[in-house]
Amino acid sequence: MERPGPVVQRMILMILLISGLAGCQVLSPPAPAAERMGTGDLGLIIERATGSVLVINTSHHRVLGRVEGLGDLSHASVVYSRDGRYGYVFGRDGGLTKVDLLELAIARRVLQSGNSIGGAISQDGRFVAVSNYDPGGVKVFDSETLELVKDIPASYADTEGKPAQSKTVGLVDAPGNRFVFSLFDSDQIWTLDMAASEPEVHRFDAGEAPYDALITPDGRFYIAGLFGEDGLSMLDLWHPDQGVTEILPDYGRGEQKLPVYKMPHLEGWAIADGQAFFPAVGHHQVLVARMDDWSLDGRIPVQGQPVFVMASPDNRQIWVSFAHPNNDVVQVIDSQTREIIRTLEPGEAVLHMEFTPRGEEVWVSARDSNRVTVYNTRTLEPVATLDAEKPSGIFFTSRAHTLGL
Repeated sequence: MERPGPVVQRMILMILLISGLAGCQVLSPPAPAAERMGTGDLGLIIERATGSVLVINTSHHRVLGRVEGLGDLSHASVVYSRDGRYGYVFGRDGGLTKVDLLELAIARRVLQSGNSIGGAISQDGRFVAVSNYDPGGVKVFDSETLELVKDIPASYADTEGKPAQSKTVGLVDAPGNRFVFSLFDSDQIWTLDMAASEPEVHRFDAGEAPYDALITPDGRFYIAGLFGEDGLSMLDLWHPDQGVTEILPDYGRGEQKLPVYKMPHLEGWAIADGQAFFPAVGHHQVLVARMDDWSLDGRIPVQGQPVFVMASPDNRQIWVSFAHPNNDVVQVIDSQTREIIRTLEPGEAVLHMEFTPRGEEVWVSARDSNRVTVYNTRTLEPVATLDAEKPSGIFFTSRAHTLGL
């Protein structure tokens, strides 16, 4: 049989190619590299006076855009979805806003209470819980849709035996798909188990007026600071049947307690070299505790009442911010010598600090100077500044992979 000529061969090849492509999905060309971006070096900066957030790139010290319409952000915090694409912003007006960092837009928003103070995302990323002042309690939402999953009223009997609702504070996520939080008005710590077929609440008596709390990096110990007494309440989540124990009791004994202009925040969790560093309520001190027995191991005098006491990721430095009126500086402490190695002046009314994931830099917001300053943690010198409208909280997407933040 005679073989077909070159022209016929080309026609047959074209027919085969066309028929083959008909059964395949034709892919669009990839987007230009400038339009593609991962989320690992992104973050949000709260602009508290304008109800907006800045989406920032930490590697390039760059503002990517502004997202507006988030309500009252005078006290706001953020947690992230597992992939770091969505930030869940908890506003003071009870708003829960899901922000898309890649689209620079609000994905969903609900007003879930009259006054909220913060929140957490579950270990598996399925649930977002919000801690409320008014009405007191915790509400749990589906992280995808923001539909309400569980409402946990913080009910208790007041001193006259009448039913009341407590403010809830110190809400964190814990291993086992649990949430843990404190009840300011009823002196209790509650755990909420979202892994059970029906979410379970367990209640524990705590010290007087827990105002904020933290969880250790391994998720074992939940520690609540107490506004009504000198000391802290600790719950061992590995052995909750043992109940709450008091640590650092009477740390202010024999000292005059000063007026408290701003409550300290415990969430930053400073731990270094087997020691824990805490802000002392009503004192110009950072407290140092041994983690083997939680005994007081020292006091570090600082220039004002500490608000945030945060350890750098390598644990070599402790960074401290302060309450009004001495809130224009940040002091850096060497974790081994416990000496102040530098006093920095980032601007007027320093409100928050955030370390990059590996700790080479720290970002510091100065509300009344309308700027964020980036410091090199090795040289302790500024390397960049970014303009922002009354900036407060700074939250990087690396939090998506960290317990209790």
